[in-house]
Amino acid sequence: MAASSGSSWREGMSADNVKGLCLALSSSFFIGASFIVKKKGLKKAGASGIRAGNGGYSYLYEPLWWVGMITMVVGEIANFAAYAFAPAILVTPLGALSIIISAALAHIILRERLHIFGILGCVLCVVGSTTIVLHAPQEREIESVRDVWNLAMDPAFLFYAALVITAAFILIFHFIPQYGQTHIMVYIGVCSLVGSLSVMSVKALGIAIKLTLSGMNQLIYPQTWAFTLVVAVCVLTQMNYLNKALDTFNTAVVSPIYYVMFTTLTIVASVIMFKDWDGQSPTQVVTEICGFVTILSGTFLLHKTKDLSDGLQSSLSIRLPKHSEEDGGEGIPLRRQESMRSP
Repeated sequence: MAASSGSSWREGMSADNVKGLCLALSSSFFIGASFIVKKKGLKKAGASGIRAGNGGYSYLYEPLWWVGMITMVVGEIANFAAYAFAPAILVTPLGALSIIISAALAHIILRERLHIFGILGCVLCVVGSTTIVLHAPQEREIESVRDVWNLAMDPAFLFYAALVITAAFILIFHFIPQYGQTHIMVYIGVCSLVGSLSVMSVKALGIAIKLTLSGMNQLIYPQTWAFTLVVAVCVLTQMNYLNKALDTFNTAVVSPIYYVMFTTLTIVASVIMFKDWDGQSPTQVVTEICGFVTILSGTFLLHKTKDLSDGLQSSLSIRLPKHSEEDGGEGIPLRRQESMRSP
């Protein structure tokens, strides 16, 4: 029975899905480890110069910090490549594993205590990720970037893209000037909406590069350059408003909310554009959704226990650490509870 089950699992996972899975897992490892290496570099640089949180740039002369940056770049490249081989519904949720890697390494290397519920959160992320991997849909057979363009021109996806762009413009020009500094969902909403389109374009560009490297030149098609332009615009917009969110609100609050919204909208966009759930049984679809909800639960539990640990360490302090993994900053004053609620 076990041998039969293993055989059926191998038959269910296409070669492209396996490549995408391996790339996504390696991406999570590199990105998760990069936070720890960069934080070690920041601490080392801060001991002999002005800390980054106080406006210093001594970390730029610290080799360990650059090792962390290079590690993160490698992870992002692996994540980019993963979308060329596997559906977004498989690749995107696995990003939560980088949180596990970061938490585990922080516990071992940085001696940052991992709460028992934090360990439970890690277990939930692993269980949810495994569930999605075992039931993920097969990658669609695509022979040219023009095939991806035809999928993007489908009326259903055009309607979704129009909704996303309209909502993003409304948030940027109407809500951000009024509520950007007090409502966390405004900035994160723009990041997540635009991010879902950026992932679809990144996947298209990744497929074009993969086909070009295999001997079928896709650079001659204008669609390839159109997707490249969309990637550039979406990524710049996404990073701009994500930086604003991180600069305005506490990282421990931004990270889980952004992960949930970005991943959910990306999966919705992928299901509409690439028809990921076509050909799958209702049981498989429900199982994938359950796996995703399990990952979300684990992610929130990890961040919640981290927030509790930080609160215990800072006692009754009115300031919470901000960008702790990035810049070792002193933090920002806690905002009033009313201002942290969703609009």
